[in-house]
Amino acid sequence: MSRDSAASAPGQPGGRSGRPVGRRMTGSRWGRFMEGGLLRGGVQGSPVLRLVMRWVRRPLLPVMRLWRRNIQLKIVVTTLLMSLGVVLLLGFVVIGQVRNGLLDAKVKASQSQAVGGFTVAGQRADSTVSASGGDDNAEAAGTPVQNVSGWMTNLVSSLSSGGQGAFDVVTLSTSAADNENRGLGPRASGGVEPSLSVPEDLRKRVDAGLGVAQSYTRIVYTDHGREAQPALIIGKQVNDPNGDPYQLYYLFPLTQEEKSLSLVKGTLATAGLFVVVLLGAIAWLVVRQVVTPVRMAAGIAERLSAGRLQERMKVTGEDDIARLGEAFNKMAQNLQLKIQQLEDLSRMQRRFVSDVSHELRTPLTTVRMAADVIHEARVDFDPVTARSAELLADQLDRFESLLADLLEISRFDAGAAALEADAIDLREVVRRVVSGAEPLAERKGTHVRVVGDQQPVVAEADARRVERVLRNLVVNAVEHGEGKDVVVKLAAAGGAVAVAVRDYGVGLKPGEATRVFSRFWRADPARARTTGGTGLGLSIALEDARLHGGWLQAWGEPGGGSQFRLTLPRTADEPLRGSPIPLEPKDSRRNRGLNGAGLPLGGSGKLATVPVQPAGENVPPQMPPRAPMAPRLATVTPTADPTALPGNGARVVPRPAGGARKQNDTPPASGGRSTQEPPESGSGQGEAVRGR
Repeated sequence: MSRDSAASAPGQPGGRSGRPVGRRMTGSRWGRFMEGGLLRGGVQGSPVLRLVMRWVRRPLLPVMRLWRRNIQLKIVVTTLLMSLGVVLLLGFVVIGQVRNGLLDAKVKASQSQAVGGFTVAGQRADSTVSASGGDDNAEAAGTPVQNVSGWMTNLVSSLSSGGQGAFDVVTLSTSAADNENRGLGPRASGGVEPSLSVPEDLRKRVDAGLGVAQSYTRIVYTDHGREAQPALIIGKQVNDPNGDPYQLYYLFPLTQEEKSLSLVKGTLATAGLFVVVLLGAIAWLVVRQVVTPVRMAAGIAERLSAGRLQERMKVTGEDDIARLGEAFNKMAQNLQLKIQQLEDLSRMQRRFVSDVSHELRTPLTTVRMAADVIHEARVDFDPVTARSAELLADQLDRFESLLADLLEISRFDAGAAALEADAIDLREVVRRVVSGAEPLAERKGTHVRVVGDQQPVVAEADARRVERVLRNLVVNAVEHGEGKDVVVKLAAAGGAVAVAVRDYGVGLKPGEATRVFSRFWRADPARARTTGGTGLGLSIALEDARLHGGWLQAWGEPGGGSQFRLTLPRTADEPLRGSPIPLEPKDSRRNRGLNGAGLPLGGSGKLATVPVQPAGENVPPQMPPRAPMAPRLATVTPTADPTALPGNGARVVPRPAGGARKQNDTPPASGGRSTQEPPESGSGQGEAVRGR
C-alpha cells in the first residue's frame, strides 16, 4: 500500500481526522472554473472549452519549445524588451519635459497679453466716462453715459484685432446681472461660441472678483465645420463705462504647441524604434559570437558520445573561447586515448579468457578421464581416499560447468552469440525445466507448481537459451526458497509472452536489487554452493534475454521471497511494450498491506528491470548461511575484467560450430557468487543488472 493511501486499517473507521473528504470547491463559478480547468492544465466539463484551449495552446507549443532550446533567442528578446522599456521611459520623460516647457512659455506669453488687454479695457472705460463728464443735464436725468452695448462690441473688435488669430476675446455678463435680467449679451470674436467655450467653474471664479483666473478648455466655434481646439483661457472682471461689472476673457489656442509636441513624439518614436532595432541587431551579433562556439562544442560532444572520437573543435584566435576550444580538444584527445587503451585491454582480456577456456579443455578432458577411473575404483579404497575421489569428481563437474559458462560469456562479450529462433511452446520448456529440477526440489522439500499452462504460450525463441534461463531461475528459487513452494507462472498477452518464477524464501535485501545479475557475485560469501553454481548463471540468463530482445526482471522483499520474470516478444525483433505478468506479485506484503519487517508500508525495496530500473518498494533481508559442503580442490579466481559488462551480446554473427555447452545432470545454479569483482550496473537497452 502506498504512503498516500487513505484506506483505514481493519476494524478502524475510514477517513482521516481533520481532513475533508473530496476536493473543496471554491465559492464562485469562476473560481471553480479556474481551479478545475485552467490552473490544472486543461478545462474540465465542457468539450468546447477544452477544444478552444487546445486550439489556443497548439500554436504556442513550437514557440515555447524554441524559447527553451535557443539561448541566443532568449538573450536577444530579453535585450529588446529591456531596450524598449528604457526607450519608453526616456520618451515619457522627454515628452513630459517638452510639454511642460511649451505650456510654461505659452502661459507666460498669454498672461502678459491678457493683462495688457484687461488694462486697455479699463482705460477705455475711464476715457469714455471722462469724455462725457461735462454733460450735467444727462447725469441729472439719470441716463447712461453712452450706448454700452455698442461700446462693448467695439471693445471686443478692438482688442481682438491685434491678435490676428493668436487669440480670441469673449465678454460675458456677470451672474448677478443675468439674474436681474439687465445683463448684456455675450460678445465674441473669431466665431467663438461663448457659452460653450468658457468653463462654468472659471466663470464662478471670475465672478468672485479675485483677480485674473485661468483654465484650460476647448474652443467651440459657431461654425460646426470647424473642430474644437484646445486652448488656454484667461479671464477677469472689469467695469464698463457705467461702472457695471462684466467678464472679459482671452482665449489662446494651443494648436501650435500641440503640433510641436506631436512632432517631438514622432521624432522620439522613430529614434526609439531605430535604437531598439539597432540594439537587437548588436545583441544578436555579439551573442552569436559566443553561442556559435558553444553550439559547436555541443554538437561535437554529441558526436563524441555517439562514438566518433576523432571529432575536434575548430580553434581560432587566443581569447577565452579559443582557450575553451583548446581545452575541449585536449579533453577529447585524452578521452580517445583512454578509450583506445581500454578497448585494447578489453580485447586482450576477452582473447585471454577465450584462449584459456579453450586451452583448458584438453587437460580437463585428461583429468576427467583419470578422475572417472579413480571414482569407479573408489570401492577398493579406504574411506578417506574414497571420499577424496568423490570430491574430485564433484569439483571436476563444477569446473566443467564454469569453463562452459566462461566460453559462453566470452562469446557474448565478443559479439559472436547467435540466436536460433523458432516457434516454440514455452509450456514444454517449463515442463522440462521443472522435471530436471525435481531431484533438487525433493532434497530441499520444495514443491514446484506450474500455473497458467492451460493455453498454449507460443513465441519465436531459441529453445536452448530459454530453457537455460528458466533452469537458472527455477534452481535459484528452489535453492533460496527454504523448503517453501515455488510457483512458475506463464501468460501471454498482446505481442509478449512471460514466465515468472516466484519463491517465498529469504528474498532480497537493500542493495542487492542492483547486483543480482552481476558476474561472480553472491549475497552471502560464506554460504556454500550446494548445487555447484558457477557464479555466471544469471549473467548468462540476462544476456540470453537481451539476445531475444526481451526483459529479465527481478523483484524481492525481505523475508517475503522474490520473483524473477522473463518477458519475450511473440515475434523475433518485435519491440516489447509491456509484460502480461506484473513484476510485483499480488501476494506481496505491500499489496496485502502488511509489514512483517517492521518497516513503514511502501518501504524502500527495489525493483530491478531490464528495460527500466524503477525505484522499488520493498526491503529484502540478509540470506541465512546454508550447510557447508566439503572444501573444493580448486578455486576459480576471476580477474577484474572491465569487458565483462552486460549488454554486449550481438545477434548478427553466426554461432561457431564448436563450443557448445556441456549439459550436466545437475543443473547449474546461480545461488552463490564470488565477491572478488565489484558489482557492475547494466547499460544495454536501459536494463538494470543485479544478481543474487
